[in-house]
Amino acid sequence: MQASKSAVLTLEDGTTFRGNSFGYEGPAAGEVVFNTAMTGYPESLTDPSYEGQILVTTFPQLGNYGVPPADTGDIMQGHFEGTRIHCRAIITQDYAFHHSHWLASRSLADWLKSEKIPGLYNIDTRALTKHLRSHGSMLGKITVEGCGECDFYDPNAENLIALTSCRRPLVYEADEANPYVLEGSELAPSTNGRPTVVLVDCGIKHNIIRCLLRRGLRVVRVPWNYDFNAFEWDGLFISNGPGNPDFATATVENIRKAMDRKKPICGICMGNQLLAKAAGARTYKLKYGHRSHNQPVRLVGTERCFVSSQNHGFAVDTATLPGDWEPLFVNMNDGTNEGIRHRTLPFFSAQFHPEASSGPRDTEFLFDEFSALLK
Repeated sequence: MQASKSAVLTLEDGTTFRGNSFGYEGPAAGEVVFNTAMTGYPESLTDPSYEGQILVTTFPQLGNYGVPPADTGDIMQGHFEGTRIHCRAIITQDYAFHHSHWLASRSLADWLKSEKIPGLYNIDTRALTKHLRSHGSMLGKITVEGCGECDFYDPNAENLIALTSCRRPLVYEADEANPYVLEGSELAPSTNGRPTVVLVDCGIKHNIIRCLLRRGLRVVRVPWNYDFNAFEWDGLFISNGPGNPDFATATVENIRKAMDRKKPICGICMGNQLLAKAAGARTYKLKYGHRSHNQPVRLVGTERCFVSSQNHGFAVDTATLPGDWEPLFVNMNDGTNEGIRHRTLPFFSAQFHPEASSGPRDTEFLFDEFSALLK
């Protein structure tokens, strides 16, 4: 039996779950949410949409295939969705102390310890997930035996988009994956014939950038509150991101101005919510959110259904969409909005992740549709 310190998860309603530590031995606090995916913990841990959250995995084991090598700086060759772990902690029923995978460079435990992220196992994650489904996502805090205490922390009370967005504009060329800093005339459209896409970084997953580059596009990545209407571009793409969309008022205003150009606009996850807000619709917080690899969504007006990867706690209120907008996808489990589109202009978005890293990739064709609008 592996020796490890005892640890406790305490929820804001006073419920406690006792287990053991396998990661960093220190306190942590955040919003406790669950994910039903069977694989993909390196991608989930580095997904900026999990900023400020304690992640509970319903699949009963973590760590069996270790962790791939750290990114080298070439975004096209990377294995992660961000430059660091964004979860405050991760919780599982069982942890595999011996991993095996041809790509693994270290154990999950070693990775968590290096970034000071607690990991708990021997937790009854079935009971914990049922509790969250009944009462909704709630705040929680972790204490490890002899390692101090901390207060509850509500990530939805601060602007997580600003916390996870890039700090300055970057350019990615289709044949040169490494970014360089924009200066002066580099804000101008591409001279090599490639369409220029402004990518608003609200806490972006790296695979969105990869998917755009694979389609031969020049990507200008800008911070969440950057005035991208000050220069010319061919299309606008709004990324995913963490937390409450109500904090992104500057982004919404810039999107609203961009609509006057009537050029193609696409959004993913948070991008769906911000595009809807720019159109005049409202958003609201879901009881426990959608976080999984197996959310079924239907293309509105058809019988076509897709399996999608999702990670969001807020949703668009379809009933508040203006008359010139309509829902594009709907969730087959609970009927919530999964995308919107303008009835006449080239504006559309998806609440799920068509870039889906890690999987599935059933809906990556949405990148093809956006790219086709630029040519």
